[in-house]
Amino acid sequence: MKRNQVRPEYVWKTEDIFATDAAWNAEYAALEPEIRAFAGFAGKLGTKAGFVAAVEKYVSLNMRFERLYCYAALKGDEDLGNSLYNGMRDRAMTLASVFSASAAFLSPELSALPDSVLDSYISDPELADYDYMLREVKRQKRHILSDKEERILALAGEPFASLRKTFEMIDNVDIKFRNVKNEKGETVKLTNGSYSYLLSVKDQKVRKAAFRSMFGAFKDLVNTFAALYGGNVKKDNFYARVRGYKSAMAAATDGENVPSGVYEKLINAVHGSLPAVHEYVSYRKNILGDQHMYDLYVPVIDGASEFKYDYEKAFETVLAGLAPMGQEYVSMLKKAHDERWIDVEETEGKRGGAYMMGVYGVHPYVLLNHALTTHSVFTIAHELGHAMHSYYSQAAQPYIKSDYAIFVAEVASTVNEVMLLKYLISVTEDVPTKKYLLTYYLDMFRTTVYRQTMFAEFEKKAHDYDMKGKPLTPDTLNAIYYKLNKQYYGPGVKHDSLIKYEWARIPHFYSAFYVYKYATGLISAVSIARGILQDAKNFEAYKKFLSAGGNGSPYEILKLAGVDLMTEAPYEAAAREFSETLAELKAL
Repeated sequence: MKRNQVRPEYVWKTEDIFATDAAWNAEYAALEPEIRAFAGFAGKLGTKAGFVAAVEKYVSLNMRFERLYCYAALKGDEDLGNSLYNGMRDRAMTLASVFSASAAFLSPELSALPDSVLDSYISDPELADYDYMLREVKRQKRHILSDKEERILALAGEPFASLRKTFEMIDNVDIKFRNVKNEKGETVKLTNGSYSYLLSVKDQKVRKAAFRSMFGAFKDLVNTFAALYGGNVKKDNFYARVRGYKSAMAAATDGENVPSGVYEKLINAVHGSLPAVHEYVSYRKNILGDQHMYDLYVPVIDGASEFKYDYEKAFETVLAGLAPMGQEYVSMLKKAHDERWIDVEETEGKRGGAYMMGVYGVHPYVLLNHALTTHSVFTIAHELGHAMHSYYSQAAQPYIKSDYAIFVAEVASTVNEVMLLKYLISVTEDVPTKKYLLTYYLDMFRTTVYRQTMFAEFEKKAHDYDMKGKPLTPDTLNAIYYKLNKQYYGPGVKHDSLIKYEWARIPHFYSAFYVYKYATGLISAVSIARGILQDAKNFEAYKKFLSAGGNGSPYEILKLAGVDLMTEAPYEAAAREFSETLAELKAL
């Protein structure tokens, strides 16, 4: 479909940011010299007047730049081949680099201020918008090095980044997979994208061939991948050591002001609930018969149970599923629909997938590529969760506190998915469809909580090995991963030896200690959704979480919604949810 064929109400309203491209160009011309001039505030943060002038200007420039970038990015994603908007986006990115350089003095100059000065700013009611930012500066001062040392570390960033870039180049371009036959007997080229689809087809021979082609290629290059990943681990540990952290994991969690104990708590709690996962994997084996690692993604319930809803019916279904959130929440979802926050249809040249982009002072924007699948229905719920999180945060918080941390970024989106799933399960009477939904939920748990925690444990073990001076050889990395794979999936699946090379193809490992947030996000979402369904009044606590933005530690903010990840409660609630869902499936 061409973009000009889409119904106007299904096209997002970018003119809410800038009415025309000419208005964007005029703002760019006005903003660029102001950004370059911002460096003139350097050396003035030691007085209240100087600090206020600098941060108020910084916030103003950021808000204006955000609108510039978001407009160019949204318009560019409408058609990735549009040279006009590609050029505008490139100009915005260039301006971002200029802004970064111009504002580079802020963090080190604030860190160099005496604690007495920082404390006076923090306690000043007139500077309340900046109190958390300043508390973070003070908290992290012990890990900030001298100006000269910080410059050296900054210069090291680019060569260290080549580790991830090299992995991406090999993974996306240079690695060669053997061609395989699809379910129609046609020879097809295996890619990272087609691999997921081929693992879902009914013919086991196709799944097996795709698995062997994929991991055979990684096996052939395992020495290269071990050298790359080993180098990345050493990089993480290097940064941790020079900044005075006991481990790279501690450095990563401290960066977001999250207790490192959350990481340990997650792994230990998941270990305790692994018998239920083993039970589910064995249940799948009883249906499939012979189950290998390449069979874990094939649906055990016929895909005919898919919800093939057009956009309007899908949206109404989402509204029904989220109705327990209350009238205010549902009315905001309708507002997003009616006021064109959402770009709905798949069109020629449009960016694939889905995302949410918040624009402070305007409203969130959501990109979809709606199709007649169950996944598309849940994608609407997911992205609207992000949108509502941004809407409530931006409505309640000043700009400097409006952006929530990555640690909690997937909570609201996942709450929406869980609420929708539980609604659909409750109202569905058709047995095959209900079984399909139950397995959908169980597989969400298996891939998000358990698989991501397995990844998180692998990362921790790899970094600990290096920190102790042990070499990360291919055999060592394979052995760590293979042992964890057996531990997490249990005896209900044949642990094909090629699976031990899977660590080599996980791009998230080059952004260390990130994946655990997927697991804690779903665990948190389950507790929140269960609470709201038990008593609608619990939405008020959840609304406080949604409205908090970045006004504090994300760990403490999550506690506003009744979730304390340093206690057993959320992990036990998630484990019960998984076990109860499995029991309901078995009863059918």
